[in-house]
Amino acid sequence: MLKLITVMMFRISGWKLVGEFPSHIKKCIVVGAPHTSNFDFIYALAGFYKLKIPVRYLIKEDWLKFPLLKTLFKKSGAISVNRSKTNTMVDALAESITSAKDSLVLLITPEGTRKYAPVWKTGFYHTALKANVPIVLSSLDYAKKLAIIGPHFMPTGCYKRDMLTLKKFFQNITPRYPQNFCPDIYRVEEDAICAG
Repeated sequence: MLKLITVMMFRISGWKLVGEFPSHIKKCIVVGAPHTSNFDFIYALAGFYKLKIPVRYLIKEDWLKFPLLKTLFKKSGAISVNRSKTNTMVDALAESITSAKDSLVLLITPEGTRKYAPVWKTGFYHTALKANVPIVLSSLDYAKKLAIIGPHFMPTGCYKRDMLTLKKFFQNITPRYPQNFCPDIYRVEEDAICAG
């Protein structure tokens, strides 16, 4: 049901898919940004359906309190998130990825909100590092109506250096609400998160 709705909206709205998901990657964190609208979920999910990639994604527990929505979201790959348990969430997600028998593609929106966020949450990065999996970049460009699969890389342990790769990729992307996107995606004090 959700697949039909999202793919139909994607097509009717005139969106196109650009790039290919790296076929050799079976387990990874996919960064989805900018995230400024609920429509991001629809177009992103449609893009992965079109790629035939069974993506998993994080969703607030509140959305799963309603039986119908819970069934709908769970079937489409939702993983519930309790925001008060950030550290344990990283450990749990990393464990889920490493213990998965086949593939596990996890889509995360690091901004953590559709509102303006001056910095990104770092859970996506620490999860990838802990699970020893690559990070794949993806975005939605509303000006061009493009769902984009971008480059991928293994996190090095140097957060600042790796974030420069992300900043370069996302700098020319137009979100639905540009005023809600901040390209300065890390705190200066996080320069210390660098192992090499």
